[in-house]
Amino acid sequence: MTRLEPEPAAAEPSGASRASRRDLRAHRGDITIFWAAQIMSLLGVVATILANVATGTMVQHGHPAYAILLAVVLLTSAVFAVHYWFRSTAIHRRLKPLRWVGIVTSAAVLAVVWWLVPSAATEPSLSAMHSDATVRITESTDQIVLGPAGTANEVGVFFQPGALVDARAYVAILRPLAAAGHTVVVEKQPFGIAFFSLGAFDAARDGHPPVMQWVVGGHSLGGVVSAMDAENFATVPKDAVVGLLFLASYPATEMTALGVPVLSVSASNDGLATPAKINAAKSLLPADTNYKVIDGAVHSNFGDYGPQSGDGQPTISGDAARAQISAASVAFVDMLSK
Repeated sequence: MTRLEPEPAAAEPSGASRASRRDLRAHRGDITIFWAAQIMSLLGVVATILANVATGTMVQHGHPAYAILLAVVLLTSAVFAVHYWFRSTAIHRRLKPLRWVGIVTSAAVLAVVWWLVPSAATEPSLSAMHSDATVRITESTDQIVLGPAGTANEVGVFFQPGALVDARAYVAILRPLAAAGHTVVVEKQPFGIAFFSLGAFDAARDGHPPVMQWVVGGHSLGGVVSAMDAENFATVPKDAVVGLLFLASYPATEMTALGVPVLSVSASNDGLATPAKINAAKSLLPADTNYKVIDGAVHSNFGDYGPQSGDGQPTISGDAARAQISAASVAFVDMLSK
């Protein structure tokens, strides 16, 4: 009978072998972090360049906050890309969690940079940016001012653009107000967000003589912030708000006791500030609010910045919609000037 010998037990790995495996895993982790950081740095350079191209001339004509953000992210990304190119892949164990936090944070920053790319102004607003015999256009880093060439009326208009929209996109639609004698101030919001311009009207309201009373208004999110200004400044003794103008917008809170006239201009085919939302917000506004609906218009007809994601389909030309919106706005402000 053949005698079966027991198989020898597997040899326990030596301490040196276990250390070698740990070193290998650590090395692989170092390489992963190294390449993730390198790729994220290169993506930062590419993303900021593409964002700059997508933003177009608004980099020069918009509020400088976004241009500064692009420059900082581009410079930081370039520095880290060069840094990782010339360094070894070895990373101290205590620094690894920080590196991963940095990589995740960098990805979030790049996502924000790309999300903040604004909708640039198109024609006819770009052509409307030029002064002529009836309207004078001046532009600064934080405002566009449309002033009548002749004597200005005592009632002016302070306007807040919609979210992520070039302030110049509203010049064509607001220019008839200036032609009618009213100074119009269009705010350039930091990063294109109206909530970052909450104090803008307060800073500007006494800086445009002979304007002594103001209609505040805005498109979309800009209208929400304008409603806040109306509540805050409707009862002040000097440079007060005497009217509120909503363009495809509505308030965020109840303001039935506002005490100044309100005009709401909306669009029947709006896919964002939909007719249902406009109707639902009526309970938040004074009972005597005037409502004007532009039949066939959409959300993006209230400015010249191209089609907008989520919007409806227009059944009216941009020129026809713009003319009606401008006419309603001029009639409202003229009424408050008498």
